[in-house]
Amino acid sequence: MNENNDVPITVEERGHVLLIGINRPEKYNAMNLEAIDQLAAAYQLLEDSPHLRVGVVHAHGNHFSAGLDLAEVGPEVARRGPDALAGNSQIDPYGLWGERVSKPIVVALHGISFTLSIELALASDIVIAAEDARFRQLEIGRGIVPFGGATIRATQQLGWGNAMKFLLTGEEFGAEEALRIGLIQEITPVGQDTSRAIEIAEIIARQAPLGVYATLANARISNREGEAAAIEHLRDTLPGILASEDAAEGVQSFLERREGNFTGK
Repeated sequence: MNENNDVPITVEERGHVLLIGINRPEKYNAMNLEAIDQLAAAYQLLEDSPHLRVGVVHAHGNHFSAGLDLAEVGPEVARRGPDALAGNSQIDPYGLWGERVSKPIVVALHGISFTLSIELALASDIVIAAEDARFRQLEIGRGIVPFGGATIRATQQLGWGNAMKFLLTGEEFGAEEALRIGLIQEITPVGQDTSRAIEIAEIIARQAPLGVYATLANARISNREGEAAAIEHLRDTLPGILASEDAAEGVQSFLERREGNFTGK
């Protein structure tokens, strides 16, 4: 994995996959203002680049992230409000204060994965964690409230009691508990979380892009707006998907018993 110690967020293209790495290991990968802005810019790059189909968020060093660098970010949040988390891009990695990226995000967690790490995971689509991952939503112990989406998404995605247990106690929990409550989807040995996340992302990237994006969009609408809205979205989206070149390639690849070669058209 390429590492550039001069930037807080590394970006590397690997085929159709964009690797986005948090790179402040000397600070436990705590997110300062520059890191927040560069993370949003990386998500914007993924959104705007037709050849990029899936993002993988990982971290350099022994820990994913201790959360916000409060000494630097706190005053800016007090001045601007939670919009400060969205950076200066249209796409917001947390999908709250700006637009949500329309392409799948796979997150690889290891070591300390506190506060914003949990919220970034909740805003993503698939989460892999190494067995040494440590989770803690500790804002209430610092006199503040989570504002990256934990209070909204954890209750929706993990169940009320599971969410309240870690939101209201601020207690630390491990990978097995994260798997039990549905925060993560898979546990890997230490050191293999990123490689496994990339493997999953590459599998997704081989699928028909239009189908992937429509599937993701429809599922999100169902989760956010309910069944009726999702049905209407599907009604509007399906004809274009069925008429696409990728759909024709899907049929042809099935008849020829081979993998499809999809172009996103």
